[in-house]
Amino acid sequence: QVQVVESGGGLVQPGGSLRLSCAASGSIISINAITWYRQAPGQSRDLVAAITRGGSTNYADSVKGRFTISRDNAKNTVYLQMNSLKPEDTAVYYCNAEIDGLYYWGQGTQVTVSS
Repeated sequence: QVQVVESGGGLVQPGGSLRLSCAASGSIISINAITWYRQAPGQSRDLVAAITRGGSTNYADSVKGRFTISRDNAKNTVYLQMNSLKPEDTAVYYCNAEIDGLYYWGQGTQVTVSS
């Protein structure tokens, strides 16, 4: 059974930083693309950043230059380094992983940016 678990969320002041982790575990042969999404209350779930197995990345315009996605294939883990956080970054952040041809969601981690 495959599990995807996010961690690293919390409360941070504007201008601060957080690093989120997305770890996959279980019976895994290959992890392909991993994508971070976020969903604010009453809003749709939007793409934040994505990374392929080979390391190619893609970012939403709203986070370019502030967020960095990276992965450690040996640990089956993807990271989202978030710098210069703004109140509008407040949301539940979800990880979606393509594993052996199937897509798995994590449970989400709350990020709150507030003074």
